[in-house]
Amino acid sequence: MTKSADVSRSGPLTGVKVLDLTSVVMGPFATQILASLGAEVTKIEPPEGDNMRHVGPMRNPGMGQIFLQANQGKRSVVLNLKQPEAREAVLRLAERCDVWISNVRPEALGRLGLDYGAVRERNPRIIYVSCCGFDQRGPYAGRPAYDDLIQGATCVPWLMQAYGSEALSYAPVTLADRVTGLHAVYAVTAALYARERTGEGQEIVVPMFEAMTQFVLGDHLAGLGFEPPIGEPGYARLLTVHRRPYRTRDGYLCVLIYNDKHWRSFFDAIGDHSAIAHDPRFTTHGARAANIGAMYDEVSRIIVQRGTAEWRSLLDAADIPNMPMNSPQDLLDDPHHAATGFIHAVDHPTEGRLRMLGSPTRWSGTTPAESMSHAPLLGEHSGAVLRELGYSTEQIDHMLSHCCPVK
Repeated sequence: MTKSADVSRSGPLTGVKVLDLTSVVMGPFATQILASLGAEVTKIEPPEGDNMRHVGPMRNPGMGQIFLQANQGKRSVVLNLKQPEAREAVLRLAERCDVWISNVRPEALGRLGLDYGAVRERNPRIIYVSCCGFDQRGPYAGRPAYDDLIQGATCVPWLMQAYGSEALSYAPVTLADRVTGLHAVYAVTAALYARERTGEGQEIVVPMFEAMTQFVLGDHLAGLGFEPPIGEPGYARLLTVHRRPYRTRDGYLCVLIYNDKHWRSFFDAIGDHSAIAHDPRFTTHGARAANIGAMYDEVSRIIVQRGTAEWRSLLDAADIPNMPMNSPQDLLDDPHHAATGFIHAVDHPTEGRLRMLGSPTRWSGTTPAESMSHAPLLGEHSGAVLRELGYSTEQIDHMLSHCCPVK
């Protein structure tokens, strides 16, 4: 880490160099966050590129929309790691980096001679992060892992069915990838802090299966959390089929009448002091939790009687939590995002005008950059990075002849 870097204006991770051997969503999501915090991220791609380059929609081949979002602020170097000289280039680059992060299966990296031991030999201070499917101490260690598989193995389809889905289904977001990616980010930053105190690097394993098990069972262990069990799994409020946006007279609205004050304020706001307002099944938090389905059902009957705008005005005045039910287009146009600039337009040199997502964190001192460099073309920085490592033009041409990337 560069001690003299001016972190006050350039982000808290300015001076940190990250060697990124990740692809698809989990790893690139993590390293894009590191880049947004000021780290210099160099992404190593195979000759065919990160798989997400080829997932549409896209204006040009190899520049899919998810790739564009998850790879801002990075340099792309294409290397064919089946070639010994390419592996040597990666090790030479690792000598100059603070962090190595990969979601290649550990045994595959071992076969390439790029395991922690080999990298540590070249750079004892490196923080070597392995994002993988499973903790390497268990019987699943060598298994391939993708978001769908991990969602299935950590109960997500079971939960969807318990919630009322007619067919078993996965959550329609790359949930396991992104949850695990966030674990990788804090692991990197905590390890950097530890290295400042001890002077030593270390290896960190960030497994998807364990990350999602923690995420899911934190809510749904329920009665199984006791030994012997005292009830069934599942957090009832999250699983009731009535937990959904409320239908209003002209649309939908998300409302959460959560605590006892909210319950009283709701009926005061609508001037309704009928029996339901004082029904002992609903007047306390514990009672509502025990009768959650009935409570949602009763509130649904009330909400549908008025329009969305009228409800928002009433509920805001009563300080009862509510939000609109947005579509993706609504979310892009949300006035809050317009005010904060979180979603902003940028010009990409080959892909034209793009909507990009900013950093959700705000800092009073070490401010992350408001905008980052564009997501790179495949191999856009190969020649420049290899020249930084001391390779000659002839050596670079030979190495890249196995890849045919953009120099």
